[in-house]
Amino acid sequence: MFLAVVVPIIVLVVALADIITRDDSQVKHLPKLVWVFLVVIIPLVGAILWFTVGREWNRAADLGSFGDRRRWDREAPAAAPPRPTRQLSTEEQLRALDAEIEFHENQARIRRLDAELEARRRDTDD
Repeated sequence: MFLAVVVPIIVLVVALADIITRDDSQVKHLPKLVWVFLVVIIPLVGAILWFTVGREWNRAADLGSFGDRRRWDREAPAAAPPRPTRQLSTEEQLRALDAEIEFHENQARIRRLDAELEARRRDTDD
């Protein structure tokens, strides 16, 4: 008795979730809205019809927007990393590296001065 009630409800919920998450191009023979009404009106028969006739089986379902879309899209080839618009010369690369080194040295100097200032404040408060 319990299985006769629970199994059709589970099948109904799974079928409705599958219909709703499918792209329109993955639904065969009838529009999605008609499949939803069919599954709601005659739950077990409608769900069985959906899984046997109305569903496109060879394409991956859209599983929502969770995470990176490329993870779910198995048909699309992996995108190549973007290429830089212009290759930097050696001098430009060295200049950029020197600027980065100077920035980090200044940040380290600021941290040292902040620590020294904090130490002096603690000494005068004691």
